Amino acid sequence: MNFENYDIGEFYDEMFASPGTPRAGTRLLAQKIASLPEGELERRQKAAEKALFDMGITFNVYGNDAGAEKIWPFDLIPRIVEGEEWETIEAGLKQRIRALNLFIDDVYHDQKIAADGVVPAELILSAEGYLKPCIGLDPPGGIWCHITGTDLVRDENGRVFVLEDNLRCPSGVSYVLANRRLMKRTFPEVFMASNVKAVDVYPTRLLDVFYSIAPPGVQNPTVALLTPGIYNAAYFEHSFLAHETGIELVEGSDLVVEDGFVCMRTTRGLQRVDVIYRRLNDDFLDPTVFRKDSLLGVPGIMEAYRAGRVALANAPGTGVADDKVIYAYVPKMIQYYLGEEAIIPNVPTYLCWERRDREYVLENLAKLVVKSANESGGYGMLIGPSSSAGERTEFARRIQEAPRNFIAQPALGLSRVPVIVDERLEGRHVDLRPFILYGEEIFVLPGGLTRVALRKGSLVVNSSQGGGSKDTWVVGNHRSVPMPEERTQQHAQ
Repeated sequence: MNFENYDIGEFYDEMFASPGTPRAGTRLLAQKIASLPEGELERRQKAAEKALFDMGITFNVYGNDAGAEKIWPFDLIPRIVEGEEWETIEAGLKQRIRALNLFIDDVYHDQKIAADGVVPAELILSAEGYLKPCIGLDPPGGIWCHITGTDLVRDENGRVFVLEDNLRCPSGVSYVLANRRLMKRTFPEVFMASNVKAVDVYPTRLLDVFYSIAPPGVQNPTVALLTPGIYNAAYFEHSFLAHETGIELVEGSDLVVEDGFVCMRTTRGLQRVDVIYRRLNDDFLDPTVFRKDSLLGVPGIMEAYRAGRVALANAPGTGVADDKVIYAYVPKMIQYYLGEEAIIPNVPTYLCWERRDREYVLENLAKLVVKSANESGGYGMLIGPSSSAGERTEFARRIQEAPRNFIAQPALGLSRVPVIVDERLEGRHVDLRPFILYGEEIFVLPGGLTRVALRKGSLVVNSSQGGGSKDTWVVGNHRSVPMPEERTQQHAQ
């Protein structure tokens, strides 16, 4: 298998600048793959899939296959981002998280951004993620969004855009770490020679964030990851991260509020918990404050949090910035709070709550991607170019009934990468979800989760919709370290 018949098509290809010509950062990888014996790449792919199975790297599926556990789909050929470009992406993500954090803090306090007419108050107050019980909350250090996954895409011209922000319970970083471990064993020579930035620092960095928000006076905080349980789609990640960081993995039934403190039930009695990494949505967190029918949360945890006796990551209420209508205003937030232009722009967005935008969207549904303000995982979307007339009619009805709940964007020709399909290489569309940690400082994990639309022609990369993933390499000076065979030749000379 080689790249002789690989068609880069009319899209921006992440690996090749033109047919047969690798980009600077991908040269070593392309050479290595081309040098492999016939059938070797497929053999390595199958070995990687077996390793995923042996390691139990899975995800659960909702919908028609509810409860089905599947092996994480993985493609062996890594996606490469050159170091110089990554520096710009990293700066843009740090800028964005600062502004979003200031926005969340503002909307739960003075709402100056609304008073100054930058973001309409009606949009904030009507956002599903805007929670009145969070008004006046003061998280440790003023930080609300400790863990963020921001989705990036590249268009057909190679430009990078922010597609959406995920600030409530962003998932996928466990697959970043698992993918990397597989790749270091699969292409060790190329990996070393490419000077790939490490991702295995994530558990330590995450733990640093938890320690930084522990209640005052607590020297050795007890940290727990709160999971909805084994039937959650991301349960593998919950258990994986708890193991990697050495923190407790608990469900709501394992915790109780006693004398104003959150405690964990153990065989030795109750043990105080100081920091909770919550992996369930706000609605289920505390039945005395949010959903009264929730069996997943902890009664009284919000009162303990408000009193500063326990820290929560992410802070409750961050979902207001997950709203896809609010997303459209992030460049204005950056200008308003930081006095800067956005380093990474948004995808151009039409707001259906505005009459002119709504009229345009309704007239051009076949050309646009329509998204519900609060859906995720590839659900609640209309991909206009591949939709049926019936689907467009249904979405037109939904938009007219609840225009506040929908946005629309051009159907970008997302960049593509080579993937292994049977016994050949074909291009598939991708996005990228970098993970950002905000503790005493902001840290962006180099690379992130490259999600691949494995179905031919599909633009939907979510695993629940037939997507998979690749390892993402942020490479340094790729010419500085020759591969082992090159070093042998140099020594012989």
